[in-house]
Amino acid sequence: MWNIVTGGELEQALVKHGIAADRSVVLYSRTAFAAARAGLICLYAGVADVRILDGGIAAWIAAGYDLETSPRTPAPVEDFGAAVPARPEYIYNLGQVTALLADQDAILACVRSWDEYVGSTSGYSYVQPRGRIAGSVWAGEARPGLIHTRERALRSADQISAFWAQQGIESNKKIVFYCGTGWRASEAFFHAYQLGWERIAIYDGGWLEWSALPEMPVERGVPNVEDQQV
Repeated sequence: MWNIVTGGELEQALVKHGIAADRSVVLYSRTAFAAARAGLICLYAGVADVRILDGGIAAWIAAGYDLETSPRTPAPVEDFGAAVPARPEYIYNLGQVTALLADQDAILACVRSWDEYVGSTSGYSYVQPRGRIAGSVWAGEARPGLIHTRERALRSADQISAFWAQQGIESNKKIVFYCGTGWRASEAFFHAYQLGWERIAIYDGGWLEWSALPEMPVERGVPNVEDQQV
């Protein structure tokens, strides 16, 4: 299911790579969702200061900065410095999402493409069912689209906040983002985190997990709301 590993396994991986709760972690990748996924996991574990290089390695190269090809091996730390996960509320499981759908003060926000949301495609070669979790709101396609431009840089906070507000996605509500396997949802989560939103999480299993269970309610087609594609 591509879900996050257990707390013990995660802690072992972090200390092996020299990451502790009181260290600053700056992440970059070739595709932004990979850095965002790792960033969310670090925050979930308990790292206090997590940042992402906007635009990733492409932005670094475009700015004319140096690259190196020799691998660097991180020095392990003895102790992470916090119980893992320190922020379990950042990751929702299947049961929690099912309960969330009945909460009038919460929104399950889908950041898959519009074609995935309305059920024209599943979005994945290894996922057959098409559609969306019944009751979920489209929050805009993560990449490229709402969250990132085609140059892989973040859109402005005003642009994203304004679009989300049109969908009823606002900081005064509990917002849980989902996609297919948790990677694109991590991008949306991290942007909301940078905006200072506190009641946010992702559904880790996403459409892959939900659609594999025939008893879970799904929807297809264009919902009865204005098409807000960006």
